[in-house]
Amino acid sequence: MSLERALALVDAEPRHGYPNPTVGAVVVDAGGAIVGEGVSEPAGGRHAEVVALDAADDAGRGGTLFVTMEPCAHHGHTPPCVGRIVAAGVIRVVAACADPTEQASGGAAQLRRHGLEVELLDLPRARRQNEAWRTWAVRGRPHVLLKLAASLDGRVVVPGRRWVTGEAARRRVHELRSQVDAVAVGMGTVRADAPRLDVRDVAVERQPRRLAFGRGPLPDGSGLELRRGPLLAELEALGAAGVQSLLLEGGPTLATAFLEAGLVEQLLVFVAPVLSGDGPTMLGRLARPLDLASLELEQVGVDVLLTARLRED
Repeated sequence: MSLERALALVDAEPRHGYPNPTVGAVVVDAGGAIVGEGVSEPAGGRHAEVVALDAADDAGRGGTLFVTMEPCAHHGHTPPCVGRIVAAGVIRVVAACADPTEQASGGAAQLRRHGLEVELLDLPRARRQNEAWRTWAVRGRPHVLLKLAASLDGRVVVPGRRWVTGEAARRRVHELRSQVDAVAVGMGTVRADAPRLDVRDVAVERQPRRLAFGRGPLPDGSGLELRRGPLLAELEALGAAGVQSLLLEGGPTLATAFLEAGLVEQLLVFVAPVLSGDGPTMLGRLARPLDLASLELEQVGVDVLLTARLRED
């Protein structure tokens, strides 16, 4: 239950540590009572382990630290969490997933060398809480979410209608935009729809960067940022600029290109309860089938959202 509480702390404040990962920590005393808890402070502030241990003070001695990611073992903006954990006198650490980076990993091994009992798990929920950061930290590019909207027969337009999906699905897209660093479409979508790609009618701390992939030119006043180079090179440039997450909203040509290049981590398909019978399909021709994992279904208004993963870091 204490590890569940640590995970819940991150769920409640998923971007609190941004641009660093957001981690949750709970300290339990020798009798099993929670005596301290915390979540990562924004960059430059205390890590979750330190917040929780500070709250516990001496009550944590002889107890257990539950944390959603392996404690760090390197000196960045703050000292390594390993030293603080050892000094706090806890005798056991349970971490829900490993730190994927070469720079900060190794905390579990260091704690064991100091005589602590360490349990290092590999929980998908814990990894997914920071999946954008993990892709960015491991691969040096943004975590790419491909969003598609289609009729039940796979078409991206419905004759006589402006929208394929309903109002609730469209609002969900704005919520997705509010949670990423950048949103992008291809030039075909720019020419056909003149999209704004900003967040509307949803609370947002900062608007995402708004991109168009392709040769251009952009229409006057589009407000989008043209990215005309090879896809991987452009993603690496965005990653170097601190962009950890990218929501790709199509169209079919760009979506197919990203999939063919192996640059999509997560697929989100809104399926509308209508048979279009005409118009372009949501994807072009793929050179080979692509297997999907972790398929989830969710009713969103009148539509159904299918979520799947192509890769996890």
